Amino acid sequence: MSKQKKKPISEGAAQMEKIVSLCKRRGIIFPSSEIYGGLNGAWDYGPLGVEIKRNIKSEWWRSMVTSRDDVVGLDAAILMNPRVWEASGHLEGFTDPMVDCKKCKHRFKADSLEAADCPDCGGELTDAKNFNLMFKTFVGPVEEDATTVFIRPETAQGIFVNFDNVLNTARLKLPFGIAQIGKAFRNEINPRNFTFRSREFEQMEMEFFVTPGEDEKWYEYWRDRRYNWYLNLGLSKDKLHLRDHESHELAHYAKGCVDVEYDFPFGLAELEGVANRSDYDLKAHAKSSGKRLDYFDEEKKERYTPFVIEPSAGVDRSTLAFIVDAYVEEEERTVLRFHPKIAPIKVGVFPLLRKEGQPEKALEVRDMLKEHFAVFYDQAGAIGRRYRRQDEIGTPFGVTIDHTTAEDGTITLRERDSMAQERVPIENLLSALRDKMDAA
Repeated sequence: MSKQKKKPISEGAAQMEKIVSLCKRRGIIFPSSEIYGGLNGAWDYGPLGVEIKRNIKSEWWRSMVTSRDDVVGLDAAILMNPRVWEASGHLEGFTDPMVDCKKCKHRFKADSLEAADCPDCGGELTDAKNFNLMFKTFVGPVEEDATTVFIRPETAQGIFVNFDNVLNTARLKLPFGIAQIGKAFRNEINPRNFTFRSREFEQMEMEFFVTPGEDEKWYEYWRDRRYNWYLNLGLSKDKLHLRDHESHELAHYAKGCVDVEYDFPFGLAELEGVANRSDYDLKAHAKSSGKRLDYFDEEKKERYTPFVIEPSAGVDRSTLAFIVDAYVEEEERTVLRFHPKIAPIKVGVFPLLRKEGQPEKALEVRDMLKEHFAVFYDQAGAIGRRYRRQDEIGTPFGVTIDHTTAEDGTITLRERDSMAQERVPIENLLSALRDKMDAA
């Protein structure tokens, strides 16, 4: 049985090694501060990676905010009054059990030790002790306890403490949501699996406030909607799963929670959690701050504390899942089969030759298209090699200007996945590309 367990781990590690190499080689993700040896658990997104990540965030924001009339946005501060974290329970309970190896001095999470994580040296482990995951820093010039603040470990609390501000200024009625995309920081004991678990990460979170008694309906609604969002952007259905939490897994305040999980090469892991947080958060902050954080229902003529449904997704984890899922090795090429909405570059533009006016015409086409899409122009090397370069970064369409272009005003439009080619008049090119992207 142990041999059967090690085989997929080894295959998965080899697969991840290829993906990490591609990300570095093609400017998607770099190790942070690499010229100084890097920093464990920190990553930089390169010119292509930042576009992929931006596209994912844009699609989330469109789906969760701009396409709806019951959700508004927020951008809360990373540094908050430390009492926020007292009221939320993070100061006391946001901990992981930690053990150290007495021989090699490596550190591990005690509650997730597996065969692949244990020290190879065979050294004795210390007893577990709790380790708070929040980073501390200081406000002001003197490092005193009175000036200690915490760098937020999640974005949700910024929404809860602004509930009344948003309610009053946006003139909202239940049910409504407040959405936010932002950085969060956790002093992870053992960052691993590339960008999946790191100390600095980005979240896409929304708190949807509902009338008590209607929470189960909305919990099911957001569970299904969030699962389908990943499918609609191209993640493979056979690798995407919904997993309901067992009762012993639930946070003390939660009525229910479901994870959207993806089958990575390193195993099944969470991309997003959808939780029914009950009315815990608003009541906790109201009690701690002495401020009212309830809702007056004009129809019922009564006040009550709303329940909250929280879809909380990891930007970096989602980005990694889309990269992993898109990665395909074919006989003569490596392809990232991104959905066009996720692809960092939408169209590659190529003159077949660097003469006969083809580069000039190709630049005209590029300038026309770049008003609408992210476009890359390339005139270096054989056309087949240029196609392969764009295939490897996930560009869904290629446009080639050749001898016939000067004769009849058509170009060759190539599709990444099928490699099929067709002639399209330049005046119809924009609409043809839009049609193909909409149909993806």
